[in-house]
Amino acid sequence: MQDVLTMILAGGQGDRLSVLSEQRAKPAVVFGGQYRIIDFALSNAANSGLTQVAVLTQYRPRSLVNHIGAGRAWGLDDVDGGVQILQPYLGRADADWYQGTADAVYQNLYMIEESRAREVLILAGDHIYLTSYRNMIAYHRAQGADATVAVYSVPREEAHRFGVLDMDATGRITDFQEKPTQPRSPWVSMGIYVFNKDVLVEALQADAEAEGSAHDFGKNIIPRIYETRRVFGYQYMGYWRDVGTVESYWESNMDMISAQRPLQLDEPDLRLRTAGSILSPAHVGARAVVQNSLLSPGSRIEGMVLRSVISPGVIVEPGAIVRDSIIHHRCTIRAGAIVDRAIIDKEVEVGTNAVVGEGENSIANHERPDIVNSGISIIGKRVIIPAGLRIGRNVIIGPGVHEELTDLRQLEAGASVHPVQMPLHLFV
Repeated sequence: MQDVLTMILAGGQGDRLSVLSEQRAKPAVVFGGQYRIIDFALSNAANSGLTQVAVLTQYRPRSLVNHIGAGRAWGLDDVDGGVQILQPYLGRADADWYQGTADAVYQNLYMIEESRAREVLILAGDHIYLTSYRNMIAYHRAQGADATVAVYSVPREEAHRFGVLDMDATGRITDFQEKPTQPRSPWVSMGIYVFNKDVLVEALQADAEAEGSAHDFGKNIIPRIYETRRVFGYQYMGYWRDVGTVESYWESNMDMISAQRPLQLDEPDLRLRTAGSILSPAHVGARAVVQNSLLSPGSRIEGMVLRSVISPGVIVEPGAIVRDSIIHHRCTIRAGAIVDRAIIDKEVEVGTNAVVGEGENSIANHERPDIVNSGISIIGKRVIIPAGLRIGRNVIIGPGVHEELTDLRQLEAGASVHPVQMPLHLFV
């Protein structure tokens, strides 16, 4: 594994997560209470014994950079390797913001060429799964492959959302289509690739010169090389989720508290690690009710929490009810308030007797019906919800909203509220 360079693509804006990724890169979004989405890729790299790791970021990287630091939480602060955070820079004539996944790697081609790597492992920074890449790399070498794509089987009706591929009996890829309307196979690309170093360099250089290319691994690189190079599919059988939408993000968090628990976060060999200070244990009051939920350190529960994921520092006061929801760091749910089927970002206050999430699910958000349509309301960072305000389903409230809600008694299903002017403290 000392011969493998790992590059984690963590620069996307991810607007399909609505206000959760409005002020931060999508891989920096909280997951499972006390973790971030990027923790999965970093932990997988650490659990695989990979020591050369680069994180390529671009969109609002501050939260991500602060979280990763020198990589100590994942054991990636090695003197001879460690983690590097690479951002686009405009100090030369041919530089620009990253134009696609392949372009992001191409702009850091110098790092690949100067590395001692035999292979380059390309990872997405916004997927939920725990694994060791040792078997995939061993498979790549045993097949004598030029490139290997990790593949996952999904129901045929869902395959159109992914890059879909066919393989022959040996595992070699014989067809690759990006998001086809009529998928011919259930096997989809996971956005995880192993390339021989020289093959990757050649493919990136050719793509950079190609007219009309989107500079994307799935759309351009793999379709261009699979017919002339030995490109194989590595079948991954474990739990894996792409949390690129509000609904998939909510569902994968709920998976963490399901009876089957498809993903164990404390396996000794595949441990999920994260950065952060040590907090006191969660406190559950004498009259509190907690059922089928995740409580993070530093939380204090005096009310009722049902089928929910609670982050560090969250306070649920007496008489408050949190149900089927995801509550991020340092939120306060005041006495008598109800939060039902909602995602609430950091440092939000839900006022006394307020309700977030009531009524029917059928009315999609008027502003973003494509991403907020399954009954989940989303409250942005540091919003203050006044006492007694009743908020319907599929509502979006942007970061920092306060005065805009002061005179309201009810916010109908499907509504959106954004701050008149974005406060500077929300960028911290």
